[in-house]
Amino acid sequence: MTPPLIVLTCYAEPVSWGVWRDVPGALLPMSYVEQVRLAGGAPALLPPVPEAAESVLAVADGLLLTGGPDIDPARYGAAPHPATQPPRPARDATEMAALAAAERRGIPVLAICRGMQLLNIARRGDLDQHLPAHAPTPGHYDTHTMTIAAGSRLAGALGTSATLRCHHHQGVGRLGDGLAATAWAEDGVLEGVEDPTKRFVVGVQSHPEEGPDTAALFAAFVTAAGA
Repeated sequence: MTPPLIVLTCYAEPVSWGVWRDVPGALLPMSYVEQVRLAGGAPALLPPVPEAAESVLAVADGLLLTGGPDIDPARYGAAPHPATQPPRPARDATEMAALAAAERRGIPVLAICRGMQLLNIARRGDLDQHLPAHAPTPGHYDTHTMTIAAGSRLAGALGTSATLRCHHHQGVGRLGDGLAATAWAEDGVLEGVEDPTKRFVVGVQSHPEEGPDTAALFAAFVTAAGA
């Protein structure tokens, strides 16, 4: 059986390797790729090239919106907070186009961290631009225990309580159209959303790609993509 093609969005950042320094690159941590591979999917990266999104998503079986820098607050009608990072217009535009194409085709979507925030914005929600208690240590993942709503797709994969790795300073403010809140951190910050009317449209604020204890979420996503 041909494995389902899972498109993963990625960064465009200066990178260094070998003798090369600060070369513009399209990249993504291998942890995302490995989780998709181990779940039985065929991973493919979509670089931040807006005009490519429609063609790539036309052949995809699933879309994974990955973590990354802050989304331009102008996309939800807000002025930038002092702690908000500089915008990445090409990435924002590419992921919005990819998500729109995935939703039109009805293919599964797994949205992680920035991805969950983008999903919420695409559904006309907004963000809390700075959560001081959740401000991450650079280069480090914190752990948070989340409570997950029984009966949700997220609970079907991870149970009604899970401890996940987190690295974020923003979160969902006003919930977007058609999305249901499904998970919360100990302090009430929203950690999960999904569209209960769709086959699989799930967002998590944490980073389930980090660590093997969340493999069931990727398995559920890839299985839905292959259905």
